[in-house]
Amino acid sequence: MRIGFGIVRAAMALLTIVAIIAQFATSVNFISGKGGNIAGYVVNFFSFFTIDSNVGYVVVLAIGAYLLFARTGDDPEWFTALRAVITTYMVTTGVVYNLLLRNIPLPQGQTVEWSNEVLHVVGPSYLLLDWLFAPGRAPLRRRVLWWVVGFPIVWAIYTLIRAPFGADPVTGKQPWYPYPFLNPQMSPNGYLSVAFYVLLIAAVILCVGYGVVWVSRRWRGGRPLPADGD
Repeated sequence: MRIGFGIVRAAMALLTIVAIIAQFATSVNFISGKGGNIAGYVVNFFSFFTIDSNVGYVVVLAIGAYLLFARTGDDPEWFTALRAVITTYMVTTGVVYNLLLRNIPLPQGQTVEWSNEVLHVVGPSYLLLDWLFAPGRAPLRRRVLWWVVGFPIVWAIYTLIRAPFGADPVTGKQPWYPYPFLNPQMSPNGYLSVAFYVLLIAAVILCVGYGVVWVSRRWRGGRPLPADGD
């Protein structure tokens, strides 16, 4: 079972790397052909929560595959905590994409549709299954939730500060927001709508994170659970 999950993790990490590169290369070629700002696009590309989450996903799968191949028993607690954090982000990415972004037209000429599905649907679905069924998961303390909320808070602050100064790499039009629901100019009630979506996504992250930690404490795989107050 460990070897099987190790192979699948390695394969999924490779698939995701290919998907990220395919989308990045396609967009760079498109923007270059239009005489656009490549440097600006690179910054924009890595400003997407989806891309950041999937980069973390690749790292977690690579480490996780190595641990399944190289050792027996439970994973180190630090890795289970990191795995829980990235699982939360990836599941949130899948939920937000399918609820808020699925029906929004994608940029024509630079969107790789299969890559989009891998990053928003296949990856989140696999990592949830991996969290539920792969061996090695250690029980987690509830304080891991502080790790879970840390990056999204920093990302949201960064996005809202940078976006008014960001620009579309082809047209040069400002502002540039990674997601339309964060753009007060496109929201029916301006920043009030943006605040609603930020709070909604924060609630999703907390709920998913709590569920991830809960699973680790209930399906413990032979190790004693941390004290309930931890």
